[in-house]
Amino acid sequence: MPRNPIEIPDKVEYLSVLDENGQLDQALEPDILPDLLLELYRSMVLGRQFDQRLLSLQRQGRIGTFPPITGQEAAQLGAVALLRPSDWMVPSFRETAAEIWRGRSLESILLANNGYNEGGRVDADQNNLPVAIPVGSQVLHAVGLAWAIKYRKKDDVVMTFFGDGATSQGDFHEGLNFAAVYQAPVIFVCQNNQWAISVPRSKQTRSKTLAQKALAYGMPGIQVDGNDILAVYLAAWEAVERARAGGGPTLIECVTYRLLMHTTADDPKRYRSDEEVEIWSRRDPLVRFEKYLTDKGLLNAEKITATLEAVIMQIQTAVDNAEAQMKQFNNPLDMFDHVYVELSPHLIAQKNALARELSLIEEDKNHG
Repeated sequence: MPRNPIEIPDKVEYLSVLDENGQLDQALEPDILPDLLLELYRSMVLGRQFDQRLLSLQRQGRIGTFPPITGQEAAQLGAVALLRPSDWMVPSFRETAAEIWRGRSLESILLANNGYNEGGRVDADQNNLPVAIPVGSQVLHAVGLAWAIKYRKKDDVVMTFFGDGATSQGDFHEGLNFAAVYQAPVIFVCQNNQWAISVPRSKQTRSKTLAQKALAYGMPGIQVDGNDILAVYLAAWEAVERARAGGGPTLIECVTYRLLMHTTADDPKRYRSDEEVEIWSRRDPLVRFEKYLTDKGLLNAEKITATLEAVIMQIQTAVDNAEAQMKQFNNPLDMFDHVYVELSPHLIAQKNALARELSLIEEDKNHG
């Protein structure tokens, strides 16, 4: 028998609307209301400034290790802006800007980065999952949520974020396969920042793009300029509309760059060059978006300064509030709360033993 070719989809598009020099493709420009554009800009500034403040606090020993997002603001905000409150967002550990957009307080981020469980609490009216630290594990959670939405015949969607390193995890492949087979309404947003800690993208996969991995599972995949918030928004809009209409999942690869370290425990100078960082610095998503808004007449020097000052004041207020809260978290017995609805017998015994120990310590202090 002759060998017959099998027709399969073999095309992945690359989308750019606003290039790194700020040149706009007007034919592709998404229709975004001015108020939303300015809200996105403010959120980008907030994400960037909060990153800088967190880095300063960490170096001062006032918070623990954290993962910076500088350079990746557009890849997060351009996508998450399409979600309704009833939709679900499932983050990894580097989605600070997206989490804030979805209602997480700056104070809770500060508390979490100081090791307080209270910082990981999600308000009951927010359809967000907590941060997932194990790489790629949140993909399965997102797909489960999306399957439940479809089972209940709702038109909500789920959006999950992960890095390029997660595409080398089994969870990623299992999640995409399940979502495609059952046409679950989930949008997979890969923030391809070129480095999985110290492992470059070139050593993770032979694929020309990460987006083409969608083709193997029978779903649409698209690669976008992740430093172009307009391109990210447009790709996410198409994916969200498709999912709401019952068209199943989409994989969006946002090509971006982590301008700072993987976490503050990492030294990126050991594995990447200053020249590489400089090249990507010239593609800064915030500078590009600022120029776009200025060209549209929505921003000027005064508004830029006012936005920056307001954001810095907001951050300072959050730092003051968080540090005041941390002074109140001084009872070690609190570690037993919010773990189970009812404590197991062995945890009750441990709690009672610790309470007795603390009582003896207090008595020694009073008699000392």
